[in-house]
Amino acid sequence: MKENKFSFKQRAKSFQYAFQGLRQFFNTQHNAIIHAVATVLVIILAVIRKLPATEFLFIVVSIGLVWMAELFNTAIEKLCDMVCPQQHPQIKFIKDVSAAAVLITALVAVITACIIFIPAFL
Repeated sequence: MKENKFSFKQRAKSFQYAFQGLRQFFNTQHNAIIHAVATVLVIILAVIRKLPATEFLFIVVSIGLVWMAELFNTAIEKLCDMVCPQQHPQIKFIKDVSAAAVLITALVAVITACIIFIPAFL
């Protein structure tokens, strides 16, 4: 039986795959640019407003969750397209529910931002 040894080379390769996935995501998904612009604007606003660490943390977590949802949604859609290239009601359901997860996550992020930023401006 082969022993599993820790390998920096293997760890580096796994990061390489992840960055390749991000590159492909940004090159193929128009929503990625929208999320990137929103992310930069919100972080700049948080820095300008000098948000307390706790509030900044909520912003960062919300941003991360939206990115995760969008990446998972993209992966699910690509997998569905590969499994069933033609239209199918069950595939449509899967894609719609996956897109709804992104929508819910984005709405929660917007609500979080409103709770934090509106009082900061008043």
